[in-house]
Amino acid sequence: MATAKKSSRTNQRIAKKQLELRGKLWPKLDRGKLWDRNKTAGFTSIPRAMPLILKVMDELSSSKPLSKTYLDLWCRGFDECFVTITSPAEHAFYAGFSSQRAETTWRDRMRRLVDLGFIETKPGPTGDYHYVLLLNPYLVVKKLFDDGRVSEATYNALCDRMQHIGAKDF
Repeated sequence: MATAKKSSRTNQRIAKKQLELRGKLWPKLDRGKLWDRNKTAGFTSIPRAMPLILKVMDELSSSKPLSKTYLDLWCRGFDECFVTITSPAEHAFYAGFSSQRAETTWRDRMRRLVDLGFIETKPGPTGDYHYVLLLNPYLVVKKLFDDGRVSEATYNALCDRMQHIGAKDF
């Protein structure tokens, strides 16, 4: 509990400093132009190291990028880390696939995400990927590193970023 309070105070100090600097850099800012997750609907939490996590999955996917497929899933999940796929065509479109083979391509990317360990799936009315469980991506990258699939440089960069942001997943 003490750690949570300390973290909250630290976050408040950082936010105050950032707002002060933003005010100096943009003194006439119309705050209505900014997207504020505290005032609008349609937001989710993501790991601060998500760009590096997405880089890892794309590097491991043999020239078949996975990051947009994964990010679409992540943005549809909430704190329960669970997504129900009701329209594979919609997910394919959101992931950037729009040809006649869009759903086939999306299913291939989903299979690759399962194979790498970023998600687990269960079949349902829309197919093999109807129910999706989003696993902790930090732990997935660590396992991939332990298995020799992620470069030491990339893993070290992730560890550095995790230390910087205070992530203690491993």
